[in-house]
Amino acid sequence: MKNRLARVCEVLKRELGVIIRRELEFENTLVTVSDVDITPDLKQAHIFISALGSPAGRRKAMEALEEHRVMFQTELSRRVQMKHTPHLNFRLDQAIERGTRVIDIMDELGLKEELPNDENEF
Repeated sequence: MKNRLARVCEVLKRELGVIIRRELEFENTLVTVSDVDITPDLKQAHIFISALGSPAGRRKAMEALEEHRVMFQTELSRRVQMKHTPHLNFRLDQAIERGTRVIDIMDELGLKEELPNDENEF
């Protein structure tokens, strides 16, 4: 059963990415569907969105996605054959920002991994 949910999530991720790219334009913000998590009954889908840009641009992108949610569900029902089209819940995925923050902290602390010199390898 888990395998089925994973396949459904991948199909929804791929199709929503295409629909969003085709239907909406975002100013100075790069928006991608990073992950999809669906409930076992296939009625709720949590769509994780990566939005790179200013905080105001990310907020506008999330507002636009939420505003067009019904249109996305309708288009998704046309493209993906399912008994029930899941209700889409958009969430901002902040994994990229967290990763960048960790790298910045490591740089500040001087914990960069040092590469060995050719002379000192042996």
